[in-house]
Amino acid sequence: MPRRAANNPRQLRSKGCGCQACMEAYPPEQHGERKRRRDCIGSWQARYRDPAGKQKAKNFNKKKEADDFLDDIRTRVRRRTYNDPKRGEITLGAWWDVWWPAQPKKAVTTTNRKLSNWRVHVEPQWGKWRLCDLEYIALQDWITNDVKGFHTKKKVMELLNQMLRAAVKDGKRIPFNPAADVDIEAPPSKHADETRPPTREQCALIRENIPAYYRPLVTFLEHTGLRWGEATGLRWENVDLEAQHLKVKEVLSEDNGRLFRKAAPKSTAGFRTVPLTPEAADAVQVMVDRWRTHATVTPIRDPYDLVPQELVFRGPQGGVLTRHNFRRVWVPAIQAAGIARKVKNPETGRWEWWPHVHDLRHVFATWLKDIGVPEKDAQAVMGHDRGSKVTWIYQHAPEDVAAQVRAKMVGPEESAVRFLRAV
Repeated sequence: MPRRAANNPRQLRSKGCGCQACMEAYPPEQHGERKRRRDCIGSWQARYRDPAGKQKAKNFNKKKEADDFLDDIRTRVRRRTYNDPKRGEITLGAWWDVWWPAQPKKAVTTTNRKLSNWRVHVEPQWGKWRLCDLEYIALQDWITNDVKGFHTKKKVMELLNQMLRAAVKDGKRIPFNPAADVDIEAPPSKHADETRPPTREQCALIRENIPAYYRPLVTFLEHTGLRWGEATGLRWENVDLEAQHLKVKEVLSEDNGRLFRKAAPKSTAGFRTVPLTPEAADAVQVMVDRWRTHATVTPIRDPYDLVPQELVFRGPQGGVLTRHNFRRVWVPAIQAAGIARKVKNPETGRWEWWPHVHDLRHVFATWLKDIGVPEKDAQAVMGHDRGSKVTWIYQHAPEDVAAQVRAKMVGPEESAVRFLRAV
């Protein structure tokens, strides 16, 4: 190990100092007369080597400050906790150009969502800021007051956290992640009445009022609980009418208004076998007979090559069904059925029509509960990772629970007497 320099820290000569050493380094005849003094007022330079062996230096006003700095920096280099402050002077925009190409490839929708969050929210606000200048309170104020919508805030902070965590790991560009403890307020809560799905009777009214071509699809969604992309992406080869079931192996997804095939459902639990009721089987048969669907499954070479000839449910012109086009017949149908309700989304502020097409999945889940299907079996059929989600989101009936609890509290006979008195 090389011998440590005896003059470290060393005092630098100053043009404004009048000590003997500074007067010799900067003669008065060249740099002007100064008041003579005994002690030097020049700064103290502390020199050290980083873990790569590169020499660096930092100046201090006092020798004790320079000594303390050297003791600390040598300890951090020895313990491998040293970080170069200059590495944190890179802007967040420049760090994005380094960080983003190194990220693992994700689903198309996930990738484009991150790109959108960066371009729309993060880059305009923080792109020109240096990593070392980002502070917790500034980030908290921004996410609280400038970014709108709970889910948008959540995804934006996920992206920013990933970037800053990587900056901490990448040679300690910054000593800690300033976004780690940024809080996001809870999403607006909804009353149980606003999340309750339509009844089976109301679904029958919708079928009566929707154009005849789409009735098999509505019946199928109600009797299988498939998500929209799973139903519209269902291929005839994956349906077994003899065994009365279908297999969910592929979905259609949408990104920036463009449909594409996706070889995996929403989660690993999405790969599943779903039983077919007679009504669902009839709906499939009607559509297959109408379009003479091909019993093949073309491999996914180009995700945007949808091969509609293999799809069970197609549009009136033989093309792929889209949410946008189906909404044109869905909204008039629920209005004609007399069950439509216009609800303002408390998060986005937009007005929406209830019920949604996705609520047919909730109808299916409630039906499973009512006929006594065990929770773990309902979980498997619907493609959920957690059975509790089936119970609390889809099968919650507050009036039933309230009636059962009240009957136990006052007794059924007392309840009947009170009801007669009220009448």
